[in-house]
Amino acid sequence: MEQAFAVVTGYAVLLIDAIALIAIVYGTIEAFLGALRTMLVPSGATEGRVVWLRYARWLVAGLTFQLAADIIETSIAPGWDDIGRLAAIAVIRTFLNYFLERDLVEVGTSQPT
Repeated sequence: MEQAFAVVTGYAVLLIDAIALIAIVYGTIEAFLGALRTMLVPSGATEGRVVWLRYARWLVAGLTFQLAADIIETSIAPGWDDIGRLAAIAVIRTFLNYFLERDLVEVGTSQPT
């Protein structure tokens, strides 16, 4: 029973890590194209910032999925390396969320309504 649970957990971790990878790669491509568009066709003072805010959202989504995968993986065989990695991802995600929220408020107040 434990072995079957470990196999299912392994596949779940693999799937969730793949989702994280897709989110990060998609966000990176979108940000790259948005940055190119902003450089070639300037359209406003906040356009570049909006591109980077969207990118930060994708990164936060990817980190959230990675955190979920690490929590599942750590629940099966917790080692100090796994726990340290989990803590590092949680701290990075917390800081990204804090700065993303702050930037969203700044952009929201600087745009005319």
